[in-house]
Amino acid sequence: MENFQELFKKFSSVKVGVIGDVMLDTYMWGDVDRISPEAPVPIVSLKNKEYRIGGAGNVALNLQSLGAKPFIISVTGEDDDAIKLSSLLTSQQINCNYCTRSKERITTNKTRVISRNQHMMRLDAEITNDLCNEDQERLVELFEQFVENEKPDIIILEDYNKGVLTEPLIRVAISVCKKAGILTAVDPKRKNFLQYRGVDIFKPNLKEVKEALNLLFTDINLKLLQDIHKELQLLLHHNISFITLSEKGVFYSQEAKSTLIPSHLRKIADVSGAGDTVIAVAALVYAVTKNVHLMAEVANIAGGLVCEEVGTVAINKQRLLHECELLLS
Repeated sequence: MENFQELFKKFSSVKVGVIGDVMLDTYMWGDVDRISPEAPVPIVSLKNKEYRIGGAGNVALNLQSLGAKPFIISVTGEDDDAIKLSSLLTSQQINCNYCTRSKERITTNKTRVISRNQHMMRLDAEITNDLCNEDQERLVELFEQFVENEKPDIIILEDYNKGVLTEPLIRVAISVCKKAGILTAVDPKRKNFLQYRGVDIFKPNLKEVKEALNLLFTDINLKLLQDIHKELQLLLHHNISFITLSEKGVFYSQEAKSTLIPSHLRKIADVSGAGDTVIAVAALVYAVTKNVHLMAEVANIAGGLVCEEVGTVAINKQRLLHECELLLS
């Protein structure tokens, strides 16, 4: 039987690099009690405004919340949002010494307007073009410095299609990790889906798999998911497929082992950020144990837990520990 107290203690010795698209999440909370006379839209009377760490930064925040040592490797704009984001990361003990700012870009900021726990609107300020050559070369340099200086245990490539993870950068990052014997985990998006060749953990969601492989189906079963893993492996030559299935749970396949793990019953409030939690927990558990089944079980529970909260939140370590002892022991 797994000793979860011991497992969770080991997280503090793990160094994790997160390379990808960092964002600032802005939450504007208010009340709605009338419709605008100017247009048929609700008037939100704003009560408060809150800034949170989003995107790849939220993956790092989940790692930090579990006690690991996270590092961010990314590019932001040279703007006020970059200063706010950097301040938030530093206040959470997330190392951003390997980040750079670019005159060519703005810092991605997703502003959500919320009333009575309902999303009324989202406003996105972003540039989604690939990094220019100069920024790309600078980030490669920073990534190589990071690997050499910090000697991480695992790297998470966190792709939000905002242009930080370019094809050449992905190739270099995976190659550097292979040479250094560092584990790699990927949370992909559609654009670069098939560029992540040779990684250890490939974690798409079911929608992304269907789009990338051009598949049409409604019912999910183990045989279908095993066939998907085989098709992915022909294209990517990776080690583990770890596919999140929304309310149906998670699926993993590694060599001859494959299992569909159903989700645990939850009161879902908001699914935003759940994928960030899942990849962070999966990477950490696998880095410590190399046990793919345990990785999938714990990440499945963590993803469900954060869906009970409104907005992007990091996993609570004690709550996750308690749930693991309750559900997996």
